Amino acid sequence: MLIPTIAALAPLLTRAAGRWIAVPVVIFEILLGIVLGPSVLGWIRTDDFIELLSDFGLAMLFFLAGQEIDFVAIRGRPLWRATIGWAVSIVLGLAIGWIVDPDAGAVFIGIALTSTALGALLPILRDAGQLRTPFGIAVLAIGAAGEFLPLIAISLFLSGRSPVHEAVVLVGFAVITGVAIWRASRGDGRRLHGIIRSTLHTSGQFAIRLVILVLLALVGLSIVLDLDMLLGAFAAGVISRLLLEGAPEEDRRTIEWKLDGIGFGLFVPLFFIYTGVTFDLDSLVSDPVTLALLPLFTLLLVVVRGIPSAFLVPRGTTARKRTATGLMAATGLPIIVAVTTIGVEAGDMDSGTASALVGAGLLSLLVFPLVALAIERGDARRPRQESNLRPRD
Repeated sequence: MLIPTIAALAPLLTRAAGRWIAVPVVIFEILLGIVLGPSVLGWIRTDDFIELLSDFGLAMLFFLAGQEIDFVAIRGRPLWRATIGWAVSIVLGLAIGWIVDPDAGAVFIGIALTSTALGALLPILRDAGQLRTPFGIAVLAIGAAGEFLPLIAISLFLSGRSPVHEAVVLVGFAVITGVAIWRASRGDGRRLHGIIRSTLHTSGQFAIRLVILVLLALVGLSIVLDLDMLLGAFAAGVISRLLLEGAPEEDRRTIEWKLDGIGFGLFVPLFFIYTGVTFDLDSLVSDPVTLALLPLFTLLLVVVRGIPSAFLVPRGTTARKRTATGLMAATGLPIIVAVTTIGVEAGDMDSGTASALVGAGLLSLLVFPLVALAIERGDARRPRQESNLRPRD
């Protein structure tokens, strides 16, 4: 009962705090998980069943991120710039990771610092009305690169197999996924759309069942191929979006609302709450050196991920908008959790370092989007204010 209680309480706390500051709901989910988990009160214990649901919540988060990306809007220069920005980030991240931990942990730290929490940013952008603006599209492109490319890096370098062997497996997965994407993008699904419409408001719910099938099939394929399951979840989101292309706008929106309800109403909160429950607070606060890593990693997210992204936005972008874009790019958490979990389980990363990285991701999610949206709103108002200050003819 405690976990669904947290899930129901978090939006109420977000609404109450909204009178003073717009706090993302995931912050309260994680914080309440920490307080009620083993680190503080010990009321919630970890078990295999909740962990399984949490894993599915993480997969659902990446699925919704893949489904939300409008590749027509971000293709070309936005996506190309975002890819170059991530390439710069991975070089910086690996170099800094080696300085912080010259052993095997360097790769884990480096990949974690290059991530962008697109799945967590999407609700924030949507609630702020920024999702379809030029600013939102730029963040979408950066987030797509900051979620998909770290997943490739995880599969190549953190799977425990040789990178060459893993690259061959990745190519096989890419071929299977590419065929599915090509087939879904042909737009010849009139019969499919007819079945979707006829069951959309019945107990059949064919569209939702089909989407869940695609999600589980690609996640299962990723697991069988020993790839990171989030790669399959992200690809499933892209395919599901293409499957729904050409459907009547009203039907498509209804399906998206239902999937949001399943994802953000049930499974995604489980992931964030369980992240708080499993957060190793003792390892973080018991060692002053480890505790000092928390602000250091938060700053490094800006240096490694934010600054390269800010410098690669289109020419003519104002300094304020560059800053806001960089802060959004530096917001990370889900991939940080995934990478640190792999590192701790493999024995290549200290649990204290992992907690500091997750804590930095938590701080970035709490602070960076709020500051970025405030800067963006201020930048949007400036031309109007300046025009009002000009003397009339």
